[in-house]
Amino acid sequence: MTLIATLDLTFKAESLAEARALLHTVLAETRAFEGCLGVEVWVDEENEAHVVAYETWESAEADAKYREFRAGPGKITELPPLLAATPALTKFTVDSSI
Repeated sequence: MTLIATLDLTFKAESLAEARALLHTVLAETRAFEGCLGVEVWVDEENEAHVVAYETWESAEADAKYREFRAGPGKITELPPLLAATPALTKFTVDSSI
């Protein structure tokens, strides 16, 4: 079953250029990860430092493997100093019966 993950990030205004460059690199890696069906980035119209990564995964297992990668060898150590708030990850399953 398809899984949707949203990662809500708010960057420090003074770090925005660096954060966008980092996201560009990181999300290229994410998009190439096995089981990733796509990633869109939504930018808040009223606060460009607030972005949401909308990820589509072919399954919960594929997403779990990706999260394991990011917690281990793919950890993004450059990200925390750029953040103005704690990131929020939310996962959704697609319910086609509704």
